[in-house]
Amino acid sequence: MIWTAFLLGFLGSFHCLGMCGPIALAVSAKDNSPFLKNKIFYNLGRTLTYSAMGGLIGLVGFSFSLAGVQQWVSILMGVLILLMAFFYKQSERWITQSGVFGSLHRLKSSLGKYLKKGGTQAFFASGLLNGLLPCGMVYIALIASLALQSPLEGALYMMFFGLGTIPMLIGVMLTGKILSLPIRNKLTNAMPYVAMFIGILFIVRGLGLGIHYVSPKLPSFEDGKVSTEMTVCD
Repeated sequence: MIWTAFLLGFLGSFHCLGMCGPIALAVSAKDNSPFLKNKIFYNLGRTLTYSAMGGLIGLVGFSFSLAGVQQWVSILMGVLILLMAFFYKQSERWITQSGVFGSLHRLKSSLGKYLKKGGTQAFFASGLLNGLLPCGMVYIALIASLALQSPLEGALYMMFFGLGTIPMLIGVMLTGKILSLPIRNKLTNAMPYVAMFIGILFIVRGLGLGIHYVSPKLPSFEDGKVSTEMTVCD
């Protein structure tokens, strides 16, 4: 499952150039450090935020696992990912314009002001904040982290998602150019299909078909086979 996070992040980075591209150019303009130091710290900040969110979401999923409903959660999250993929443009619009997510969108303008301070700490902190910007692909990845139902696996999933976004953003920082809209549209057209594939994987995983790695047999609440042992000391 982890490898799908990198692919989702890589393809998602082409779509996110519209939002994160100008910020990446601002980072590049202010970065005079050797060996891409500040650029790397900026991207590590984003990845750390993604990882932290994945760990927290994975902790919520872990509570479902303790309740013995992990298979149902995996199936439901897979269906939700499929729905977001089918209606990606609508879900992206809703995420970026409604409620708390709409207020987070204002972080984009404040990041530019913060970058003017310069220095490694400012770049790293800007990356941390950038990870909070609303993005449909980020939330699809977070749903997948919930379905994994493990804080560690959730954090790893989002870490690889963040790493997948780095190559494109580093390229923008080095060249000072953002890909043209037609090219970006062609590349981002593959994103919903990747998301659908991930959704199907989680549905198959939740079915517990006994296929190693793909759909392992997991104890479910309905099985009534989950037992609790207690040791009594005389």
